[in-house]
Amino acid sequence: MMSYINAFWVGGLICAAAQVLIDKTKLTPGRILVAFVVIGVILGGLGIYDKLVDYAGAGATVPIVGFGNVLAKGAIKGVNEHGILGALMGGAEAAAGGISASIVFGFLIALIFNPKSK
Repeated sequence: MMSYINAFWVGGLICAAAQVLIDKTKLTPGRILVAFVVIGVILGGLGIYDKLVDYAGAGATVPIVGFGNVLAKGAIKGVNEHGILGALMGGAEAAAGGISASIVFGFLIALIFNPKSK
């Protein structure tokens, strides 16, 4: 039961931090998104984010910061397996499942509902 609580409050804290940045700064949501991915890459590359994932589980892996962590871990693994070219291949390979799922589910939702552009 405690792992669910930890996932909830850590994921909520990450999302609340993004909401505060949207509300209190002039940063655009796209810049905040990129900043969170870069933070995830840096923390993942240093091995710090893995400790948060061990503590919070999905509360740390589901937010966009977790995507940056996946990219960093994939790039490190790619470099270890394929050399410097693996830095480019590893991140994409590690994140391919999540990216593919988001494209498929986004397409299915667009078929079910009537999307409108703003």
